Amino acid sequence: MEEKLKGDFTSMSKKKYDTITVEKKDGVAWVTLNIPQRLNAITLKMIKELASAIDELEEDKDVKCVVLKGAGDKAFSVGADVTMFSSATPTKTQTIAIKGQELTRKIELSSKPFIAAINGYCLGGGLEMALACDFRIATENSEFGSPEIRLGIIPGWGATQRLPRIVGLAKAKELVMFGDRISAEEALKIGLINKIVSREKFEEEVEAFVKKLVEGPPIALKYAKHVLNFGSQASLEVGLKVEAEALGLLASTNDAVEGISAFFEKRKPEFKGE
Repeated sequence: MEEKLKGDFTSMSKKKYDTITVEKKDGVAWVTLNIPQRLNAITLKMIKELASAIDELEEDKDVKCVVLKGAGDKAFSVGADVTMFSSATPTKTQTIAIKGQELTRKIELSSKPFIAAINGYCLGGGLEMALACDFRIATENSEFGSPEIRLGIIPGWGATQRLPRIVGLAKAKELVMFGDRISAEEALKIGLINKIVSREKFEEEVEAFVKKLVEGPPIALKYAKHVLNFGSQASLEVGLKVEAEALGLLASTNDAVEGISAFFEKRKPEFKGE
């Protein structure tokens, strides 16, 4: 993807980060996990840098959505750097889990849509990060899995909670308790990912996907994400109430006026996030 995503990119302080890169183009922030020599294994430093970058992007009104991807052509991420656990005490291990959970929760609670662009391995903590995103697009050669059980542990950054909500409890138990990898085709079949594309058209397909989001109404997308995420974990009665309240708030926005006007005038709306 690095070779083909060319154009007028602006960098978000390239010197600031050692384990990731952040570039912005046409309303999209491209956040790259950048330790390809280690298949983008997630370190505590990477977690800290990702959290910082996401906080900055959240405040950037020019950014309409965020794409997470891995450097190189072998992996999105193979998960947490296992060396973090080699001499960790129970207390330190719990702290590592909380830090990872805070990061994935930050992705989930962001007002911006997040897309995980997956090319290659997406395992362990890498899968947990992708699960926190709103959409997942993968190449046909990608592989997914939660292999922690084979180390005598379990996932700690949200897989035990998000997998059942996305693929169902039975399949989640299979993935977590056996630790086997599954193909992109199987991942699509069980609803783990949204779309499979060829490696040759990966960059093109991801850009086309995010372009539709960038052209959408930012405030409505923010509330749609919130209502879908929150409502799916609440009772139907509570979810419906949240939905009605969000719709009422959106009706007062300039974007709603623009959308309705464009509909009657048979033209393409120009949403400004107001």
